[in-house]
Amino acid sequence: MRFLFLIFFPLAIQAQVRNIDSLPESQIDIPILVNLKPIFAMAENNVDTTFTSPNYPKDWVQSDCATRYKYHFRRSPLNMSMQGTTLQLSFTGFYQIIGATRACVNGVVLSPWTPSCRCGFEEPERKVQIGFTSQFNLQPNYILQTRISRNEPKPMDKCEVCFWGQDVTKSVIDGLKAELDLSKKAMEDSFGKYNIRPYLQTAWSMLTDVHYLPGIGYFSLHPKRLRMNQINAKNDLLHINIGLSATPQVSFKKPEPDLTPMPDLGTTANPGGFNVFLEAALQYDSLSKVLNGFLVNKRFDLNEGLFAKHIIIKETAVAADGDGDLKIMVNFTGSFNGTAIFKGKPVYNDEKRSIEVHDLDYDLQTKNLLLKTGKWLFNKKIINELRKYTSFELSSYYDTAAVSLNDWLNREWTPGIKGTGSVESLKLTQLYALPEHLLIRSNCKGKMSVVVTQINM
Repeated sequence: MRFLFLIFFPLAIQAQVRNIDSLPESQIDIPILVNLKPIFAMAENNVDTTFTSPNYPKDWVQSDCATRYKYHFRRSPLNMSMQGTTLQLSFTGFYQIIGATRACVNGVVLSPWTPSCRCGFEEPERKVQIGFTSQFNLQPNYILQTRISRNEPKPMDKCEVCFWGQDVTKSVIDGLKAELDLSKKAMEDSFGKYNIRPYLQTAWSMLTDVHYLPGIGYFSLHPKRLRMNQINAKNDLLHINIGLSATPQVSFKKPEPDLTPMPDLGTTANPGGFNVFLEAALQYDSLSKVLNGFLVNKRFDLNEGLFAKHIIIKETAVAADGDGDLKIMVNFTGSFNGTAIFKGKPVYNDEKRSIEVHDLDYDLQTKNLLLKTGKWLFNKKIINELRKYTSFELSSYYDTAAVSLNDWLNREWTPGIKGTGSVESLKLTQLYALPEHLLIRSNCKGKMSVVVTQINM
C-alpha cells in the first residue's frame, strides 16, 4: 500500500495554518445506560436489617419517670424504583415492644413498675409501611443536589399494650416519625449537596491522556467542553447523555498529555453519535524518503535520433510552493547530469478514494542548462512514472481503519462497563500543500453507547 498509513493519519500539527478555514470542533455524544439493579443490591447489602433499643433485650429505655420500654425492629427488603429524577425508597417495618409503667408525680415515684406488657410477641409482629422520596438535580458546577422527603408512615395493624390499656399505635408512629426525620436530616447532611467534580475530574484526566490505537497511531482527544443532559431513569435503567466538544489529533510520535482543568458542565443538546474531524500533517521529508525508495537508481532509456541516451535518478525531494502546488525535485545522472523540478496540484479523488497529483509538469524556469534538451528528456514516460508513485489508493486503508476502530468501540473497557458502536463513514475531506507540510483533514462519523452493568465501590 506504499505509504497509505503515512498519508492518512500522520503527525498531528499544533502550529497555526495560514489561509485555510479553521477545522470544526468534533462533537462526541455518548448515551450511557446504567443498570440500577446492582446499585439497589449494593444499598440492600449496606443497610442494616435489624434495629433494637440499646442493649436489647437486657436494658430498658426510660423516656420519663413513668414509662420504660425496649423494642426490636426489623425491615423487609428495600423496594427502590426510579422514574425521571425521582427515587422512591420504601420498606415494611416489623416491630415488637415490651413496656411497663408506674405512678409518678412531679418526678417522684409512687409505685413499682407494673408487670411487663408486650406487643407483637404472642401475636404476629406489628407492621408499618415506611418510605422516602428523593429528587435529584445536577448543577453546572457538578453539585448533585438531592431533596429528600419522608413519606407518612402507614400502620398496617394496631399495637395494644396492657399497661396503657389502649391502642398505642399512634404513639408508636409518632415516635417512628421522629426517628425517620432524624434519618432524613442525616441523609440530607451527607448527600443533600454532593460534589461529584473530583470523580469526573478523574474521568476528564483520562480523556486528556494519550491512547495508542493499533494500526493507527497515538490518539489525543484534547477535550474542550463537557455537557450532560439531566439524568433520567425508567424502571431499573438510568439514562445519561454525556457530550464532549474536542479537537482530536493523531500522531505517530507519542505526544505529551494535554492536562487541562475540567470546565463547568454545559447542557446544550446535540443529535447524538460522534462527528470527529482530524487534522494531521505529513512532513515533506517523510514523503521524500518514501518516493526515494521507489525511484532512486531507477533507469530511464531514451532515444533521440541515432543516439541512445538514458538517465538514472539519483535523488528526489518533495516540497511545496506558496500557491498550493507540490514540488518534486529530481536529481539525475547518466547521459546528462542535472536537476529538474516538477510541479502538480494535490487533490483528493472521492470517487476513486485516492490522493492524486494533477497537472504534473516540470518548471522550465528552473532548468537553465536543460532548456534545450528538456523537450525530449522529460517526456511522458518519466512524468507518468512520477504520477504513478504520487497517487495513493486509500480504499484498503479505509477498510482496515474502520475495522480497527469498530474493534476499539466494541469492547469491555473494565469489568461491568462495555462500549458498543460502529463507524458509519470514514473519509478524507480536504488536502492542502502548505509550505511547512502536507495538511490532511479527515472526518469520521458513527454511533457509540456505553452500558454499565456493574459498579465496583
